[in-house]
Amino acid sequence: MNTALLLLEIQNDYFPNGRIPLEKSLEASAKAQSILHAYREKKMQIVHVQHISTHPDATYFLPCTKGAEFHSSVQPSKGEMIVKKHYPNSFKDTSLLNYLIKNQINHLVICGMMTHMTVDATVRAAYDLGFTCTVLHDACAARQLEFNHNVITAQNVHYAFLAAFQPSYATVLSSDDFLQKAGARIPIAS
Repeated sequence: MNTALLLLEIQNDYFPNGRIPLEKSLEASAKAQSILHAYREKKMQIVHVQHISTHPDATYFLPCTKGAEFHSSVQPSKGEMIVKKHYPNSFKDTSLLNYLIKNQINHLVICGMMTHMTVDATVRAAYDLGFTCTVLHDACAARQLEFNHNVITAQNVHYAFLAAFQPSYATVLSSDDFLQKAGARIPIAS
C-alpha cells in the first residue's frame, strides 16, 4: 500500500491568539509534528493542505496574513507538496487528486484541523474516490458548536465525527498506536 501523510489546515488562525482558536490545537499539532518527523525520516510522501479564504465575508485564513500561514510545528520542507484550497473538501478544485494518482498513493494518513469540517469533508471525499484512510484522532482538533440553542463541547464534536468515520470511512487510531503499528520509533516533538 502506497501511503501519503495529509496535514490539513494546521494554520496559525486555529491556535491561541489566532482568529478562530480550536480546543487542544497545540496538543494536536505536537502529535502531527511527531507523525511528520516519522514520515520525513522514512522519506515518505507528505502533503500540506492550506486553506486560503476567498469568500467575501471570511474572517480567518485571509490571503497574505500571518493567520493563513502554516503553524511553526509543521512547516513544509523543500520538496513537500503544498495544496492550496478554498473549500472544506481538500479535493475540490485542487491538484490533490492528480498528485496522489501520479504518485500511486492509495492510503491517506490524516492529521489536522477541524475534525468537523475539513477533516470530515476530506475523509469522506477520499473514501468516495477509492482511497483507504487512517485518521489520527489526537492529531486533529475541533471547536465548540451550537445547534438549536444547545452548546456542543469541542470534545463531543470531535468524538462524534471520529465515531462516524468508523468502520466505513476510515480507521481511527492514536498517533502512538499508528507509529507502533507502522514499526516507527516515536520521535520527540521539539
